[in-house]
Formats: sequence, C-alpha cells, structure tokens
Amino acid sequence: MKTNVFQTLKALLHSSRPVSWINTAFPFAATYVFFTDRFDLTLVLGTLFFLIPYNLLMYGINDVFDYESDLRNPRKGGIEGALLDKSLHAVTIWASVLSCVPFVAYLLVVGNAASGLMLLFAVFTVLAYSVKGLRFKEKPFLDSLTSASHFVNPMLFAALLVGHNLVEPTLWQSWVAFVFWGMASHAFGAVQDVKADREGGISSIATVIGARRTTRFAFALYLAAGVLMLGVAWPANLAAIAAVPYLVILIPHLNITDENCESANRGWRRFIWLNFFAGFVVYELLTMGASLG
Repeated sequence: MKTNVFQTLKALLHSSRPVSWINTAFPFAATYVFFTDRFDLTLVLGTLFFLIPYNLLMYGINDVFDYESDLRNPRKGGIEGALLDKSLHAVTIWASVLSCVPFVAYLLVVGNAASGLMLLFAVFTVLAYSVKGLRFKEKPFLDSLTSASHFVNPMLFAALLVGHNLVEPTLWQSWVAFVFWGMASHAFGAVQDVKADREGGISSIATVIGARRTTRFAFALYLAAGVLMLGVAWPANLAAIAAVPYLVILIPHLNITDENCESANRGWRRFIWLNFFAGFVVYELLTMGASLG
C-alpha cells in the first residue's frame, strides 16, 4: 500500500513538470514583491499555489486528456512531460482540483473583485486548454494565446491583488511583451509535435499552418516582445536584450519542415533552461528601473 501511494505521488509530481514550476510562481512572487516590498502570508501562499497546485492542475489535466497523442510522442516520459498511466487518470484529476481549492479560497478572500476575477480566469484558462468540450489547445492561435496566459495571469493577478491598474506605464508593456513571449514559446514548442499531434488527431497552430510558418511566427513574436520592451523607461528597457538568445536559437530552425519537425526539440530544450536566466534578467532590470524612477 505504501509503495502504491509513493508511486502515485511520484507520478503526480512528475506530471506537474517541476522544471516549469518557476515559470508560473516567479511572475506572481516577483510582481507582488516588486509592488509591495514585503514578505507576508499572502506572498507565501500565493507563491506556493502557483508553484505546485497550479502546475499540477495545468499539466496533470493535460496529461489525462492528451494520453492518446502522448503515446505516440517520443519526448514524453522525461522532463518535458509525463506519460500518465490510465490507472492514474482519476486520481490525477481529483488531486489537481482538490489541491487548488484551499489556496484559491484564501486568495479570493484576501483579494478584491478585480483580482478575484483574474484568479478565476486563470484557473478557467488552465482547464479550458485541455478538457473535453473546450480544448482551446486544438484551436489554432487561441492555443498559443491561452498557453501564454498560463504564465502571464499569475503576474496580472499579483498586480491586481495589490491594487494596481494593468494599463499603468511599463506594467502594460511588460505584460503584453510577456504575452508575446508566451505565445512564441508555445508555438515553437508545438512544432516538434506536428507528427505526433497529427497521428493523434490533435489540431494545433503547428499542424494547421505547418512547422516552418509556425517557427517564423514564433520568431516574429519574440522580436515584437523585445521591441515592445525597448519602449519602457531606462534601464528597464535593457530587458529587451532577453529576446536575443531566443531569436538566435530559432534561426537554425527557420526553414524546418513538417518531415523533420522533431529536430526543433534541440532548440526547445535550450529554451527550458534559458527561461530561468531570462526571467531573472528581466526582473532585475525592471526593479532597477523602478528604484531609479
């Protein structure tokens, strides 16, 4: 019995993609601290929510509903995604939902109307991406936008939670640039799965417009994100530099074809580690800009 429980917990942990936890927790925590400069219970619980339960809800639900296509995907089973046995599907759904409930309840109570709506919207988009009947991940372009929202929404929620307006100077440019970055990352990530998704009957931006056009679309979005950040106050505008490594990584793949789509995985794996560095650089520069302003 203990072995089964341990194996189940291990599978749930793997399904939550620990390597990606920071990509959702950091935007919330960094934004909260940036605007409040304090360490409190809301920061702790909000960060914990976006660190683990939020990711289990996002990726665990996805692993359940993408099971058939994942069976045909050679990159599943490692850090890029779990191949969740059918016997674990029910417990994954229950664990994903129930682990979120206390955190969401607390954040709704301590927040305001705007932050509450944003939090509920964040949870909705996470579910809508994968669950049957919605499946935003199979609606080209909406799939990339929804995926981007998974990482931007924690940032927007934190800003609203502490009483800030999303159209404030620098803030709106930062989150819109973040949306472009998120859409680009999703689009390029979909390129490597063109064959597996088509065999599994799953539609995506990459299966519809093809690997080459999708990669070039991602390149344009990364470039747009960098250009947008150039418009914020100095020295925060130096954060535009963070777009350069992504553009460099994409250049060798600009002529990729559907037939050799799996070769995009080399660039994608570099993105996984680059995200940590880029996030740190952007936050430090924005913080420096705020202190000087």
